Amino acid sequence: MGAITLQRVEKWFGDLQVIKGVDIAINDGEFVVFVGPSGCGKSTLLRMIAGLEDTSRGSILLDDKDVTGLPPSGRKLSMVFQSYALYPHMSVGENMGFGLKTAGTAKHIIKEKVDQAAEILELKQYLERRPKELSGGQRQRVAIGRAIVREPEGFLFDEPLSNLDAALRVQMRFEIAKLHSTLNTTMIYVTHDQVEAMTLADRIVVLKDGLVMQMGTPVELYETPTNLFVAEFIGSPKMNILPCHCDTSGVHLQGHNGVAAQLPADFAARVVKLGIRPEHITPCEVSESHCTGVVEFAEYLGSDTFLYVKSDQMGTLTVRTRGSVAGIKGQTIGLRFNEPDIHLFDADGFAIRY
Repeated sequence: MGAITLQRVEKWFGDLQVIKGVDIAINDGEFVVFVGPSGCGKSTLLRMIAGLEDTSRGSILLDDKDVTGLPPSGRKLSMVFQSYALYPHMSVGENMGFGLKTAGTAKHIIKEKVDQAAEILELKQYLERRPKELSGGQRQRVAIGRAIVREPEGFLFDEPLSNLDAALRVQMRFEIAKLHSTLNTTMIYVTHDQVEAMTLADRIVVLKDGLVMQMGTPVELYETPTNLFVAEFIGSPKMNILPCHCDTSGVHLQGHNGVAAQLPADFAARVVKLGIRPEHITPCEVSESHCTGVVEFAEYLGSDTFLYVKSDQMGTLTVRTRGSVAGIKGQTIGLRFNEPDIHLFDADGFAIRY
């Protein structure tokens, strides 16, 4: 069992509050990712769960048992850090089993657990090697194996892939996803990389300034963000946010045509911004458009091309198109929005549902 619950958790460093009353319930076996900009409190929150940081107020429960005051050794959780922290003079097998050795575990049990973890992580052939003989991805697998042998009730990952190059990050994301499927153990993963969050998580916790802005599945956060921060943070390229207004005929872009049908009066009065993702905008004839603009730059990425279109009164919009769009730079084009995929926000940045 590995259900983890945070109840009104706060963290203060002197007069500075960095975690501001966080409530989170993580189910047994769930993969939850904490994501947010630098300084949002995601690593601090993870360290509080691990017991590496004291909790100023609130409670942390593991399987309904209050572990707030327990040291890390009493929480049955294993942590994998950004740095591998491997002992250079020890072999891979010795590094993986070192924690069990210091706990007084019998040698034959250590060997059995190390062999099992090495099998899962495809490290059997490297058990006698030293860390310096391994690639970065292999060293990170050793660090994960060191956590596995303890048979914890939950794994805590603190930006474990940030030291790897792009290709290795992709490979290790796959390895961690397979590991979760194999072990079916609760995992909490901290990252600033939303691609890691979207591809790994059962649910994502988006943090800003020590507060939870939204918690939900990747699909929920992408398709139904509850506020402007989540709408712009989740998605790459990010959502286009445009000034707009409503009248009796519908929702209108500033200085351009209407883009959505009439809203109920109590909703319409609150609308001040419109959000639309790049893939939900289609280049079209000017006469059929919701707005127009000049293509400043076309970024060809193979299967997709991103157009950066400067529109009067609204700034630059990002548009995602299929394949190559040759010779379009400098042209004035029309843009049409897919109405069902439009997001509306009020003056406080909250999404308006109707």
